[in-house]
Amino acid sequence: MGDIAAIIVAAGRGTRAGAGLHKQWRPLAGRPVLAHTLDAFRRAGLDRLVLVLHPDDMARAETLDLAGVTCVAGGDSRTASVRAALEALSASPPKLVLIHDGARPLVSGPEITGVITALAQAQAAAPALPVVDALWRGTEGTVTDTVPREGLHRAQTPQGFAFDAILAAHRAHQGTASDDVEIARAAGLAVAITEGSEDNLKLTHPEDFARAERLLAARQEGAMNIRLGNGYDVHRFGPGEGCWLCGVLVPHERALMGHSDADVGMHALTDSIYGALAQGDIGRHFPPSDPQWKGAASHIFLRHAVELARARGYRIGNCDVTLVCERPKIGPHAVAMQEALAGIMGCEAGRVSVKATTSERLGFTGREEGIAALATVCLIGV
Repeated sequence: MGDIAAIIVAAGRGTRAGAGLHKQWRPLAGRPVLAHTLDAFRRAGLDRLVLVLHPDDMARAETLDLAGVTCVAGGDSRTASVRAALEALSASPPKLVLIHDGARPLVSGPEITGVITALAQAQAAAPALPVVDALWRGTEGTVTDTVPREGLHRAQTPQGFAFDAILAAHRAHQGTASDDVEIARAAGLAVAITEGSEDNLKLTHPEDFARAERLLAARQEGAMNIRLGNGYDVHRFGPGEGCWLCGVLVPHERALMGHSDADVGMHALTDSIYGALAQGDIGRHFPPSDPQWKGAASHIFLRHAVELARARGYRIGNCDVTLVCERPKIGPHAVAMQEALAGIMGCEAGRVSVKATTSERLGFTGREEGIAALATVCLIGV
């Protein structure tokens, strides 16, 4: 998801949370609140993160895992802090940006992907919960009026936007705002409402931390939502120069033959993901009888499988691809293959293994008639 960036706003002082460490740095299940927030976006597949911090907290950020994170000093208001992050991104602008409160560490993958999905049809989208309780207005402990709740929603984050549109809206906005939806609407942007969650609470008061601890403990108890899949594929050699293997064009005196680009390793990996989801194989989703897929690049298939897994609430835990051939030699290209697959799947390269073996000159691979590939994947529910 290199064309999507996430801004985590954590420059506030959070005085309502009580004395002691500022709330974004307090321990939650043994780790700082911000560590949980960053992990939530990584699990959703985002690897371009901007963390907005109070200038006094910049050194403290070194206690976090900052892989893929750019730290930006915030301003004297939430609006100024978000503006600083948007300006930092403008040097290499993403297509979309999500803006999230750092004190909402329990945001889930489906909530994040729900906003991203809505942005395919809208310039702005944000999660919210309909108000279901009766609403009163009161002063000095006495009810003075009732407020109709029809059409009212409780706003949450992440709030997502087309990057250029929200940057222009912030640059044009005068003063502060309660959130970025307010700024977007002031600029005339229509904002789609996506499904929020009661678990996506904002840590505000001391008692909120106890509730968050309970929710995290319940998630950990149910965290064994794991699916395993395996894939196997074979392609024969034919005329040509070079073989596409795991996203890398490997020099060779022959090419692999197939309806698509015949990337046997990527096909096996794609089928392993479909298998883990009980969604058949490549042929079900991209039929070879359909001429539009003739010669297609295999990353189309792999990315589709990964996005299908993500839409169903899973991320890549790890995957392992084994190529079986006498030649070409895979070792010199294994790291490049690992990085290529990780880039397509939107995960860390350390979650991807690519290795090779021979069949000791036995069978069709031993006779160098083709290449076989086996793949295994672990999907983890988010």
